Amino acid sequence: MRITPAQPDDVAKLLAFREEAAAWLTRIGSDQWQRPYPADRLLATIQAGTVFMVLDGGATVATITLTPEVEDGLWTEQELAEPSMFVNKFTVARTHSGQNLGGRLLDWAGDRAYRAGAKWLRLDAWTTNEALQRYYLQQGFEHVRTVREGEAANGGPRSSGWLAQRRTAPAEPGFEDLAPAPPALTTAG
Repeated sequence: MRITPAQPDDVAKLLAFREEAAAWLTRIGSDQWQRPYPADRLLATIQAGTVFMVLDGGATVATITLTPEVEDGLWTEQELAEPSMFVNKFTVARTHSGQNLGGRLLDWAGDRAYRAGAKWLRLDAWTTNEALQRYYLQQGFEHVRTVREGEAANGGPRSSGWLAQRRTAPAEPGFEDLAPAPPALTTAG
């Protein structure tokens, strides 16, 4: 398997991949990702070089966004003073579930963040998806707190406010890594 940066012509493929994940989440009783993700926002993150895909042959089997950018209202100023990178839109195809692909991809993200100079790999998970929260805890993340509806700095609804982090570290996740070296973090958060 190889990991590569997503390209602008991957937008439709990645949106379909997310829709497949949302349908699976619905089947297991989760309300996560029920609103379509805006194509223009996905394209902007691809163009920023923060979206990565895991390919098995010609098939996209996982995707992750790894960025130094943080969503407003989730992390405190004190937390953001520590160099961090943030995981979001992390998805593994059902065809590859149960093979530790997600764990390997999180290790890859932690290694990439480490090489960029980050101390923490951080994420926010769906507040009501307890199975996902347990998964992240099993992957070595520690729950920091849960930001609930109306508690975000902008006062808006909070569907994805279960915050967790783990220290970055070098890793050998076993991918053929076609992503360029990560740029060094220049500012915290």
